[in-house]
Amino acid sequence: MTNNLQSGDYVGMSFWLISMALVAATAFFFLERDRVSGKWKTSLTVSGLVTLIAAVHYFYMRDVWVASGTSPTEFRYIDWLLTVPLLMVEFYLIMSAVGKVPGRVFWNLLIGTTIMLLFGYAGETGMMDVRLAFVLSMAAWFYVIWYIIKGEASKVNASLANANVQKAYKTMTLLVTVGWAIYPLGYFLGYLGGGADAGTMNIIYNLADFWNKIGFGIVIWSAAVADSE
Repeated sequence: MTNNLQSGDYVGMSFWLISMALVAATAFFFLERDRVSGKWKTSLTVSGLVTLIAAVHYFYMRDVWVASGTSPTEFRYIDWLLTVPLLMVEFYLIMSAVGKVPGRVFWNLLIGTTIMLLFGYAGETGMMDVRLAFVLSMAAWFYVIWYIIKGEASKVNASLANANVQKAYKTMTLLVTVGWAIYPLGYFLGYLGGGADAGTMNIIYNLADFWNKIGFGIVIWSAAVADSE
């Protein structure tokens, strides 16, 4: 085994590139806090925390892959269990920046995403049947999508008059609906679709993290700057 990145190891390269992108995004979000009004600072702080937590985990995941060529499943799910609920809570935070939002919106988003991840982890690690885990995890994901598109979160957003929040909410909903679909795709290919190799699965997951974690933050930053100016 070697801890050195080998020529042609495109999976390892993806870990390196995304870990550096996450570090850069973290610095950007924290520095930009001084540019926006006070009501947006919490949202940008959470965006920075998401990319910071992900960057630290990507350092470990990169080392596991480069040294052994195996999927760093445990590190990835520890990362997701911290960052994915925080991303969903951003829906609550951006609406709270410009209006009053019931606390149950926060908890519904947090609990829904946590359940989705727990079933996904149980399936990938063999704690329960992979098909059952996939179905239950998808059910939780569909609940979250329904909640932000047709449920209470959507209704609260519709009642807000802030155009910047409306635009950010719509884009974030698109990310959750389309961007997050990459994760169950990776799960399906790896465990239900005939079995994808570890390299393919990790590239899929890495690209999804890059798009969703940094993308969420950029959307929130754009709304915060526009509203503050």
